[in-house]
Amino acid sequence: MGSTAYDEAIAGLSQLLSEKDGLEDVAAAKIKQVTAELQATQNGGSKDTFDPVERIKSGFLRFKTEKYLKNPSLHGELAKGQSPKFLVFACSDSRVCPSHILDFQLGEAFVVRNIANMVPQYDQTKFSGTGAAIEYAVLHLKVENIVVIGHSCCGGIKGLMSIPDHGATSTEFIEEWVKICQIARSKVKSEHNSLEFSEQCTNCEKEAVNVSLGNLLTYPFVREAVAKKTLALKGAHYDFIKGSFELWNLDFSLTPSSCIS
Repeated sequence: MGSTAYDEAIAGLSQLLSEKDGLEDVAAAKIKQVTAELQATQNGGSKDTFDPVERIKSGFLRFKTEKYLKNPSLHGELAKGQSPKFLVFACSDSRVCPSHILDFQLGEAFVVRNIANMVPQYDQTKFSGTGAAIEYAVLHLKVENIVVIGHSCCGGIKGLMSIPDHGATSTEFIEEWVKICQIARSKVKSEHNSLEFSEQCTNCEKEAVNVSLGNLLTYPFVREAVAKKTLALKGAHYDFIKGSFELWNLDFSLTPSSCIS
């Protein structure tokens, strides 16, 4: 049945309800039911309608049944406090959740997610939120590793690479944020200018991670922990097209990366 036919059917039934006050209750209820079904069908069918509240409820119930209740000792320990080994910077992209791709369990990783997994330089006012997360992880949780994970097809990096050379921006927040790794963009544009744009973006995804690793050292407490060898900094790149994960130490140019396929 076409859209016009649905509209006509619904209009006719609605008019019938408004005009026939003497309809039997059962008949009136049936007409209302048919009207509702027609409207649901017109909107794509009630079975296909996404209900965010139900999705959240069902998701939590699966977690509680399959994980929470099956491991009471773990959750009992976590109730007392946390002692993660990792501070992870990852992109907000819905395809690259670090807990999924690295199979982190609850309590293993303190995670910061933002556009293009960037770490800004130390700034107590401009980037206090990021600074607070790093400070808490390093000084209070005593994490032993900070990992910055870039990824394939990153929209934030594409946005960074697309900023005009004159620097004009068209967004209120995104472009100013990704300029944190402007140095990476400049390096890629200079050294890989002959590559296709998509290949430049791939190079920048990794180079931006290196910039973030360098920016981490502008935080005094990070620098001190690295010097004492109580903290290690690592870069990574997750390619969800190839299904591979690349990991390297702070000095990418000197330390060979290891690829996990």
